[in-house]
Amino acid sequence: MRTLLNTWRAQLERIRAAALFSVMLAGALGVAGGSVPGSTAYAQGRDISFIRDTEIENTIRYYLQPIYEAAGVDASSVQIHLINDDRLNAFVANGQRIFVNTGLLARADTPDQVIGVLAHELGHITGGHLSQFKENIANAQTMAIAGMLLGMGAALATGEGQAAAAGTMLGQQIGERSFLQYTRANEQAADQAAVTYMDDAGISSRGLMQFMKILQEQDRLYSAGANPYTRTHPLTEDRITFLENHVQTSKVSNNDLPFEFGLVHGRMRAKLAGYLKPQDTINRFPPTDTSPPARYARSIAYMELYKTDKAIEEIDALLAESPDDPFFWETKGDIYRKAGRLPESAVAYRKAVEILPWASLIRTNLAQVLLEGRNPDDLAEALDNANVAVGYEPNLIRAWNLKGQAHQRMGDAGMVYLTQAEVALRTGEKKQAKALAARAMEILEEGSASWLQAQDISYRADGK
Repeated sequence: MRTLLNTWRAQLERIRAAALFSVMLAGALGVAGGSVPGSTAYAQGRDISFIRDTEIENTIRYYLQPIYEAAGVDASSVQIHLINDDRLNAFVANGQRIFVNTGLLARADTPDQVIGVLAHELGHITGGHLSQFKENIANAQTMAIAGMLLGMGAALATGEGQAAAAGTMLGQQIGERSFLQYTRANEQAADQAAVTYMDDAGISSRGLMQFMKILQEQDRLYSAGANPYTRTHPLTEDRITFLENHVQTSKVSNNDLPFEFGLVHGRMRAKLAGYLKPQDTINRFPPTDTSPPARYARSIAYMELYKTDKAIEEIDALLAESPDDPFFWETKGDIYRKAGRLPESAVAYRKAVEILPWASLIRTNLAQVLLEGRNPDDLAEALDNANVAVGYEPNLIRAWNLKGQAHQRMGDAGMVYLTQAEVALRTGEKKQAKALAARAMEILEEGSASWLQAQDISYRADGK
């Protein structure tokens, strides 16, 4: 078992933030019948339907890593974004960004179905289909797409929904017919790329074929053209026939994924159910179901329903079996935070950070509860966690804002302006960034590291 774990660790070290999954697998392999550890879902800007979640994001990276290697793609160059939407959809936009609906993840019965879809989306990236599409539409339509993507990019950076809504309205001006006509060829090319990558990775294409058949069945439930996936990914009989033929002839079609994939998949679906449909989750996973995914789902669902005692009971049962599971500790921290029990929340978050020192979202949550506790003795720890968070994830605006709050309470005006300048620059407010950087430089010691950082912000705001 140790050899197996070391093999997984060697593979996962090639993934950004691979240390997370090394710990996840260690916890999973140490619990008979247990599922892979998970984290609480932080719904950043839930009103605009974007969700941040360390476990799910890394599950998707984990699924994609063998596909990245087969495609010769640097994993760090592709960004994954989760959209809180029940509909089955995934798409590529705004550069090397893959957007995945929670509905697709929740509906996929097996991990290879998700892997097949992700491999298809990666095929669009490696095929250069986005740039080709932009070259083949009218200027007005190009501007519409740019508006949509810029709006989405602004929403991701700032957590504000209005920019995304405005951009989407512009995007809806695109001529759908010409778009679909153009993308049919791209869809076939992406299918071919997907099955090639999966063959090279030793992963069966059965999942992609099964997913296409699910879409085909779902199309019958929608009015013509209303299925969001098939509107952007035209589904034809030829595509399904191609996949059926490939599955029949591929040498890896009967390959099964290692059991770890099933563990992480069960955890991911349980987590999504608990957060997004808490009451349904309680009904779906009754107390008589004592499997780890069921208890995990119930702990989150009870938290969302403000049944703190029941939530803690469920998560403590899981921690008794997996005491080194960072995501269970994070979940416990979230339960206490939601209940307003900040000191207990901080204790749980500290344990999670001890296991996963690079996890930016967990550190951000810890910084937040420490600041909300209003204990002056916690300011240095809050600032330290915010600093580490932005070090690992420089565009995590929430962590920058918490860093600014900590500096403000410490009375460090220069650092407050510097932090605000970073936020302004990263959210596209270049004029404001330059002004804030100038104010920071007036206060900070000239030539110091912070002063030079402010100077750099000013240069970047000027495009230098």
